[in-house]
Amino acid sequence: MTPTIQTPDWVKHAIFYQIFPDRFARSPRIQHPPGLSFKPWGTPPREQGFQGGDLLGIVDKLDYLQDLGINAIYLNPIFASAANHRYHTYDYLQVDPLLGGNAALRELLDQAHARGMRIILDGVFNHASRGFWPFHHILENGSDSPYIDWFHIHGWPLRPYANDEHNPPNYAAWWGLPALPKLNTDNPAVREYVMNVARHWIEFGIDGWRLDVPSEIDDDSFWQEFRHVVKSANPDAYICGEIWGPAQRWLQGDQFDAVMNYLFAGAVHSFFAADTLNLGWNHNEMRLGPIDAPTFAARIQETLGLYDWEIDLVQLNLLDSHDTPRALWLMGDDKSALRLALVFQMTMPGAPCIYYGDEIGLSAGGDPDCREAFPWHDTGRWDRDLLECYRRATAMRRQHPVLRTGSFETLYAHGQVYAFRRADDTHQAVVAFNTAREAQALSLSHEALAGSFAWQQLWPREPLSIHHEESGPLQVTLPPRTAMVLVGRRSGR
Repeated sequence: MTPTIQTPDWVKHAIFYQIFPDRFARSPRIQHPPGLSFKPWGTPPREQGFQGGDLLGIVDKLDYLQDLGINAIYLNPIFASAANHRYHTYDYLQVDPLLGGNAALRELLDQAHARGMRIILDGVFNHASRGFWPFHHILENGSDSPYIDWFHIHGWPLRPYANDEHNPPNYAAWWGLPALPKLNTDNPAVREYVMNVARHWIEFGIDGWRLDVPSEIDDDSFWQEFRHVVKSANPDAYICGEIWGPAQRWLQGDQFDAVMNYLFAGAVHSFFAADTLNLGWNHNEMRLGPIDAPTFAARIQETLGLYDWEIDLVQLNLLDSHDTPRALWLMGDDKSALRLALVFQMTMPGAPCIYYGDEIGLSAGGDPDCREAFPWHDTGRWDRDLLECYRRATAMRRQHPVLRTGSFETLYAHGQVYAFRRADDTHQAVVAFNTAREAQALSLSHEALAGSFAWQQLWPREPLSIHHEESGPLQVTLPPRTAMVLVGRRSGR
């Protein structure tokens, strides 16, 4: 029996901000033991080590995030780990003390929730670290350890620091990296442990999980159980998987609510930055390469058509992440492309997600360059006009429900001009883009608009010359590299 697909309503109205905790903000309120030494804030991200960002630093910047229009935060891993990115978990029940420990998470949740903001955490359940207590037990006791079946051990003695292809680890590890032993999720004890962790933090007050490499736990029953545990603790919790390609297997209503929408990201970069796309980085699932408006329209329609509409409304629509170069870098540092992409992101079905620092113009290549410290004390680096553009775009989405939950229909796709419609019972929006370097005429028939409207121009700030008579086409000349957003009330409603 196919489950009824139901997703958390709050996500349909969310604007996410992704934070890499070690690099976002450091709070003077964290009292670390004497003698701890962090790298100076702003140290080049290629250097190893910790720069000291923490959870109270995020609390201290909630005013900034709220002013940006953010009402949901996705945190990269925060549990105890010996890596600055914390994907090497050694204690799933303790927030890393360098981040302020469990007390700092408690304060962040309380302060965020008081502002109507949600917090989702990164769940790394495919693999742990050499320091995870069951693996450490095996390192100390060898074949005498009762925890052998928590992992996939292939020989003795273990080689936990193997570092070349001629001397690989003799246990299953993520991408063959000995620091990341793969958990045996077929073991009932491991399964129970992970489910208890998932339940514990939901009951602690987090609002959902982003799941790291969940396809590598190739077991639908595991994720069905995970969903049952999470939703039993909080039916409104959000479950978002890191799946880069088509994800129908996991999005049938019985596993995840959504995935990180890298298909969306690839299409967006390929269209809006077609002339400047930086192909110094590529990924087979993001499908980067210059495309025109008809190809873009087809890819967007294909992506939306993969899933139930209830899922489309909560997809995590991102332009970049900690695993990709920054959006601006991918766009060849073309800020006009980033602005167009931003307006598209804020007017599409799905929950937009901003990667920390994009809003002030940070630009860098892939991991680790994309994980630099936020330059709070170097405001000369901030692009204030871009920041204001982000604020206006998020405000536009927040103020007009039709841009969040209205139906979607492609209206026009020709050359470098693309337009679509969002509509609900009372309003409709027409969103159009001209990616060309010269002005383009756009004419939309009365039939395509499904009624007459008194249009309000939301974007751009400068008034456009729009001609629309009752029962006639809507005609407008779009300036070069311009997005247009119009909203109107249905006639007679």
